[in-house]
Amino acid sequence: MYQLAEKKYWEGRTDYTDGAMGLRWHQILNQLDLTQSVHKSGAAKNVALLGFCSDEGVRRNKGRLGAQLGPDQLRKSMASLPVHFDQEKLGLFDAGNIICPNQQLERSQQLLGQKVASLLSMGFLPVVMGGGHEVAYGHYLGLHQHLHHEQRSSLGILNIDAHFDLRTYEVETSSGTPFRQIADLRKHHSLPFHYLCMGIQHAGNTRALFDTAHRLNTKYVLAEDMRESQWEDVRLRLRNWMHDKEAIYLTIDLDAIAAAHAPGVSAPTPFGLDPWVVRLILQEVVQSGKLLSLDIAELSPALDQDGRTAKLAAQLVFALLDNLNNQLV
Repeated sequence: MYQLAEKKYWEGRTDYTDGAMGLRWHQILNQLDLTQSVHKSGAAKNVALLGFCSDEGVRRNKGRLGAQLGPDQLRKSMASLPVHFDQEKLGLFDAGNIICPNQQLERSQQLLGQKVASLLSMGFLPVVMGGGHEVAYGHYLGLHQHLHHEQRSSLGILNIDAHFDLRTYEVETSSGTPFRQIADLRKHHSLPFHYLCMGIQHAGNTRALFDTAHRLNTKYVLAEDMRESQWEDVRLRLRNWMHDKEAIYLTIDLDAIAAAHAPGVSAPTPFGLDPWVVRLILQEVVQSGKLLSLDIAELSPALDQDGRTAKLAAQLVFALLDNLNNQLV
């Protein structure tokens, strides 16, 4: 089910005395109804936020629930962010939410894919807000449709995550299966599966999952090899992997980040990544000029502490727009 986002989530501080220099996101955001004709801004690049309100995949994966409320909480955390981007370069839109009623995950993923494909066809850069990491399969369905129409096959899937999410789905799909589903779908269409996981935890993945990753030729970087002091090595590996890819789909599971910074997730990670490293990866992908689409998954407000995880996710979206603005001439 598709719904427009409630305007109450886009409220915040207003600094009237500062004029245009004091604008915040809630003051310049454009509402986008994907059931009607869409009118973009006159900006060179337009970013569309789209919520995926589901934690059905988390429930099936026996995780802690709450991620279905993530998209609206993320909106609240972004509302008062200051406008540092040039509105002639960048337009910011809210395209509403995909709702997952009555445990109908597969139907909701199909609908998400349709909306993502529609946004891409209109020239938007989608930023999908989860929801559990089952958002990734629905998101990919939209990318698959769009790339098929564009006759492009070289897609790189970059997952910042503590987990491979390559579990078998013989019984049912879940938040632990999306990239196995994507691998199988690409194989069915004779497409290569270029999958890089950054932030992988030995303690978060069984030997069977490492074996599956190797069998699918998954590239990965362990979290222990991604400290800020090791950034130059990480950047080189990332650049080498991106080199021959036409487009990059970046998906960020907030459980990759250390629990001290991101407690509000289904499976918090004590020895996770430093947020600065995640931000640097995001910056590197944007600067490559290959970013096709982005999602942020596993924000669970009920499990958060002082809104830390929501604010972190908001800062990542802020960094995206900041880097896009710097990239545009």
